[in-house]
Amino acid sequence: MINVNDIKNGLTVKIDNNIYTVVEFQHVKPGKGSAFVRTKLKNLRTGATTEITFNAGVKIETAHVEKQNMQFLYNQGDTYYFMNMQTYDQIELSKASIGDDVKFLKENLEVIISFYEGELMGIILPDKVEYLVTKSEPGVKGNTTSTAMKDAELETGMTVKVPMFISEGEKILVSTTDGKYVSRA
Repeated sequence: MINVNDIKNGLTVKIDNNIYTVVEFQHVKPGKGSAFVRTKLKNLRTGATTEITFNAGVKIETAHVEKQNMQFLYNQGDTYYFMNMQTYDQIELSKASIGDDVKFLKENLEVIISFYEGELMGIILPDKVEYLVTKSEPGVKGNTTSTAMKDAELETGMTVKVPMFISEGEKILVSTTDGKYVSRA
């Protein structure tokens, strides 16, 4: 149990049988009335965010979420295989449990997988991932405007918009938060 006055961003808590991580919080001390804590919480099971206000001094239950460094090995159909980097144990995850993050997975990519009492809570991808451009139209000579973009297919089959100067065989960095081109690798 932890006092709501002591919460911090990134803390995991259990409220009404749901596991949340604190995204942001704000201590409010109005001129009249008692102080309270306004929080923005992300549900680790559903990914939905919710705002909950607590009176100051209320105790909430903390949730110990175990995080393991894992390496993505390969997938067979809708089953994805990961290996624990310390114990070399392998686990299987379904495409549905990984969600939209599946498009960023490539062989040997290191991710963090979080568990709560043996239940999968989700995977945490690195901020940026390096990919090889496998298919891209050549840039048109003279078209050098800085905003001109073209489609490029990556080694995972994902398509991203890249600047005209990127060509096949180059390595680029892609942001996992929005799926957009960041820079050359």
